[in-house]
Amino acid sequence: MDSGSMAAPSLKAYYNAIPLPNFQRLTNPSSSLPLMPSWVSTKKPERVTLYSSSSFSNSSVGRSSARSFPRCLRKPGTGSTDSETDSKSVAEPDSVSECEKPSESDTSESVPSSSQSSSSSLRGLVFDLGPSNSWDSAEIGWPVVKRFLSDEEERWYMWYYGKSNENPSCDLIGLAISSNGVHWERGGGPVRSSSEVGVVMNCGKDWWAFDTEGIRPSEVVIMSSARVRASSAVYWLYYTGYSSERTEFSDNSLEFRLENPDRYFTKDDEDEKIPENSESGGLFKSLPGLAISQDGRHWARIEGEHHSGALFDVGSEKEWDSLFVSSPQVIFHGNGDLRMYYHSFDVEKGHYAIGIARSRDGIRWVKLGKIMGGGKSGSFDEFGVMNACVARNRRDGNYVMAYEGVAADGSRSIGMAVSPDGLKEWVRLQDEAILKPSEKGCWDDKGVGSPYLVSMDNDADDWRLYYRGVGYGRRGGIGMAVSKGTSMQCNENFLT
Repeated sequence: MDSGSMAAPSLKAYYNAIPLPNFQRLTNPSSSLPLMPSWVSTKKPERVTLYSSSSFSNSSVGRSSARSFPRCLRKPGTGSTDSETDSKSVAEPDSVSECEKPSESDTSESVPSSSQSSSSSLRGLVFDLGPSNSWDSAEIGWPVVKRFLSDEEERWYMWYYGKSNENPSCDLIGLAISSNGVHWERGGGPVRSSSEVGVVMNCGKDWWAFDTEGIRPSEVVIMSSARVRASSAVYWLYYTGYSSERTEFSDNSLEFRLENPDRYFTKDDEDEKIPENSESGGLFKSLPGLAISQDGRHWARIEGEHHSGALFDVGSEKEWDSLFVSSPQVIFHGNGDLRMYYHSFDVEKGHYAIGIARSRDGIRWVKLGKIMGGGKSGSFDEFGVMNACVARNRRDGNYVMAYEGVAADGSRSIGMAVSPDGLKEWVRLQDEAILKPSEKGCWDDKGVGSPYLVSMDNDADDWRLYYRGVGYGRRGGIGMAVSKGTSMQCNENFLT
């Protein structure tokens, strides 16, 4: 374990004294929850123009905050199934590329596949693969979830990654909506208006761009800025872009396959049947990107300082992030202070690690270094940490990080750490994972990761943890765990 993953003894003692609520499964939530929200906007997006300034102000709906420290446990067997631009201007929103043309269909509620043999095998699953003719029929994951409240209604947006069976080499980002964060309305094809859901962003088309081979959403921050002239706050999408440039790396001591983009491949998968359309994997260079939108559906890429359009480059040969930069999750700390948490694979230490960068305007970034590395020998995160989701605890001002931990065999679980300032003094709250893979036969029995925290913002201290789960044959889905005060419960079969 390197110094970046060690904590000061005084901080460790302090955080060990914090009571940790338990994660358990919910049973039989009401099936009467509304499935079709009535708040969808019909206003068309406006053109957005950038101006040079470093001042920022955060929108009132800009970020979700963690409010308690969860510990995740499983309780089996309950419930039943249910364009690129320059720094002066932004081009018109990107249209969906020709690489993905699924059969168009009406939007529908996401329901777990009826082919599953047991209701208990679906516990925690709230968003399954799309229909066979949809853009997200082969793979989904990397959820970014936002909750918006008004005096009259509640609305939820979820941006996520997906790809189809017909075009498995084409990565896409889509949008699903909900009135409760449980029942989701999805679209089968490209979004064409501000009232639709479905595909909202595709890979870059310029041969020199950093995101021509793949894209994954990492965070959506809702902000207003002197650099953006618009009638209201806009959505800022930070995402990972993958190019065709392969990264050379070989380490025969690893018990799992090192890939980027990551596909949860462990040694146990060798005995299983992997889908025919599943890519063989590889280590490709990835960099952080930015796009903005006024409706969350039509996005315009913002060209960063790197020649490929990315916000910044990988580190030099001897630096910890020399292979790739992935999962740029951004939070608003204060006026002129944004923090980005991202991960890479530290070649020298032989593990995944999380680092931090800071920015005054959300576009130009300065790296501050690695903040967290591999855990103790034999721990769930011995071979590193990745896919961080950081939120601020309003009650005491501390920062909470949910992260994906990688074990020695490549298996994935979710852990949690805390810091007083969100910079470098990060402390693991416990040695065990807060959320582990389910027992064999469940939809997420191979690994859980890509966590995303949402504060429910009420007196009960409720908050939710959305995550990507992977099961047999690397079949993926999106799950959810729910916290209520000092008791934490994992959603079981919300959909009936």
